[in-house]
Amino acid sequence: MEILKCEGVKKVYGSGGNQVTALDGIDLSVSKGEFVAIIGASGSGKSTLLHILGSVDKPTGGKVIIDGTDLSKLNQTQAAIFRRRKVGLVYQFYNLIPTLTVRKNILMPLALDKKKPNQEYFEKVVSSLGIAERLEALPNQLSGGQQQRVAIARSLIYRPALLLADEPTGNLDQKNSKEIIDMLKLSNRNLEQTILLITHDEKVALEADRIITVEDGRIISDERKEVKSLSQNT
Repeated sequence: MEILKCEGVKKVYGSGGNQVTALDGIDLSVSKGEFVAIIGASGSGKSTLLHILGSVDKPTGGKVIIDGTDLSKLNQTQAAIFRRRKVGLVYQFYNLIPTLTVRKNILMPLALDKKKPNQEYFEKVVSSLGIAERLEALPNQLSGGQQQRVAIARSLIYRPALLLADEPTGNLDQKNSKEIIDMLKLSNRNLEQTILLITHDEKVALEADRIITVEDGRIISDERKEVKSLSQNT
């Protein structure tokens, strides 16, 4: 089942001699349950693409459809609601509310819509991410790795169609970076969460099942990992 489709997505900043093309005709399709890494150097266009997929920005041309919704048809208010309900966002900096407990930070997207959480799903998420014992702690009582786990839990609580992770390990040491990538892989596998991971780190990208390389606003390669069958391994 196709969860994301980009058709000829373009993004141009400025005009005349100051015009800069950040995205130059991106065509992309992602199926439900995929774990995709988008890799590229600084200035390649990968962050611009993430902002458009997260409905934070609009393309100059082309179309983005997520879970059947054409993002170009949403006004600013509709885009904010769609982003909260359908797109989970995880950034390099955790963006937790310092005065709220871990529990309240995780449940914030639901609280904004005055919705009660599915307790079974909530417990499954916090247990999978290893933060079930820290629910009443404040963010400043957690390590960087724990705070990022809370940010991931918050992004998952609405069961989004798509989770966008923008350099989620960029602010962490090697040990915590590995743990966070393992947590994302666990979410992908156990919660069937579709994930797009934006990174400049090739080692991080290799953890995904599919690697898309962006350069000068274009996709220059799209590779899937080969999965060996059991018969080949025996």
